[in-house]
Amino acid sequence: MSPEPLTSRRGFFWVGTERARHAAGTVPRAPMYVAWEEPERVTAAHPVVLVHGGGGQGTDWMGTPDGRPGWAEALVRGGYRVYVVDRPGHGRSPHHPDVLGPMGPPFSYERLKGLFAPDDTADRHTQWPGSRDLDDPLFDQVAAPTGPMLADLAASQRLDAERLVQLLERTGPAVLLTHSAGAPGGWLAADARPDLVVGLLALEPMGPPFLTVPDGPRLLPWGLTAAPPAFDPPVADPADLVPGTHRLPGLAKVPIGVFSGEASPFDGFAGDITAFLRDAGCRAEHVRLADRGVRGNGHAVQFERNNLDALAVLTRWLEEECGR
Repeated sequence: MSPEPLTSRRGFFWVGTERARHAAGTVPRAPMYVAWEEPERVTAAHPVVLVHGGGGQGTDWMGTPDGRPGWAEALVRGGYRVYVVDRPGHGRSPHHPDVLGPMGPPFSYERLKGLFAPDDTADRHTQWPGSRDLDDPLFDQVAAPTGPMLADLAASQRLDAERLVQLLERTGPAVLLTHSAGAPGGWLAADARPDLVVGLLALEPMGPPFLTVPDGPRLLPWGLTAAPPAFDPPVADPADLVPGTHRLPGLAKVPIGVFSGEASPFDGFAGDITAFLRDAGCRAEHVRLADRGVRGNGHAVQFERNNLDALAVLTRWLEEECGR
């Protein structure tokens, strides 16, 4: 990261300011907070929309838990106009259960450690910026901005997609860069409006296809999503979905990169996600960071010591596939 001061313009707004009736009166329903920033001289043809994962928020892209600059600043320094969202119900996009529905369970320190810094991959996971001891104050910085997701995963993903489309209608064609459980909203948004998505970069996307909780429900009944995309031929029941038979003609218009770190459990099924997309007629490529010389990464790539090296892999792929 350059030590030079960054000169930029920045601001914020909300999209999706629907109104709903409540006993308290008329209230907003599921607005999505958007922070934007652009360099003094924009050199990239299209902006980048950064979509956080799971119970996180847009701050996941703005810095690292140990205080280093994040991907948002790096992209602005690279000439990109950047939009950072707080998905509905997260961060500065408020969640009231009377309006959005019940919350899921809170994220525990133990669950965050198991996701971001598990002990069983310590020999390969060399880029985590702290220790694996839950007493490490770094975990406080990871846990503090993390909140519950909506209990209804399909409703949550539909909302994410709707708000992302509303943002894209305002920004014009853009690149979507999603992380983890932010990916399904990206799949759905790009499928609905491929004309507004220049490229889709899915970092460590939620999976595997048809993800099922052990002794529990299928979380991704439509393959990569809990809410149905527009398959061709149409499918009314996910039980009738046959990979390789049903296509995604909207999503097939968008170049897709699926990126994974070598020490992440998500690396084990990133290829399966790519295969599902290809079977649906999409142009998708699985890019393992380790194969591009960026080693030792887990699930939270954007937090880790070599986060800027990892970002360079993504932007290089983007420029090769979609142009500058």
